[in-house]
Amino acid sequence: MAYDSFSILKSSAVPLPIENVDTDQIIPARFLKATERKGFGDNLFRDWRYDKNDQPKADFVLNNPTYQGKILVGGKNFGSGSSREHAAWAIYDYGFRCVVSSFFADIFRGNAINVGILPVQVSPEFLHQIFEAIEKDPKTELEVNLPEQRISIVATGAYESFDINGYKKHNLLNGFDDIDYLQAMKDEIVSFASNR
Repeated sequence: MAYDSFSILKSSAVPLPIENVDTDQIIPARFLKATERKGFGDNLFRDWRYDKNDQPKADFVLNNPTYQGKILVGGKNFGSGSSREHAAWAIYDYGFRCVVSSFFADIFRGNAINVGILPVQVSPEFLHQIFEAIEKDPKTELEVNLPEQRISIVATGAYESFDINGYKKHNLLNGFDDIDYLQAMKDEIVSFASNR
């Protein structure tokens, strides 16, 4: 498998209520030299997490032990800017398996799914509910149910459905990237080719 399969994720969440988070903020360009997916999590939101002396900034959410979990909740227009897939690699390598926002840049959405991160797009109203719930209780859990395409706030039961392409959903459920998908159909492909 290319990455962990995704079915139902129940986790607390890390709130990042900032709009227009672009890929250069997610992973600055100076960290794009590596070609493997390892180690990028160390530099996720690097310029927001650390000062010029490489000391953690106490006021940035990833440096606040109060907030933890496998779900990142971002503001509107998450993942805009350049099409670097390293942004998705950094989020995955840090430990997030789901990003929630009221709007995603299309290229970021595709890059995220391709490495096993589920981008869940919700209405602005439901996003506001999520931020409010986390503000009241940082241990608030969200449940992201991919088979049913639903995200819920566990404590209140409030939920909303989300859309996902059927092919991409299948791949996430199985932990497949595009190559894994084709390899899983190898016998069918060979059979088809031999009959032509």
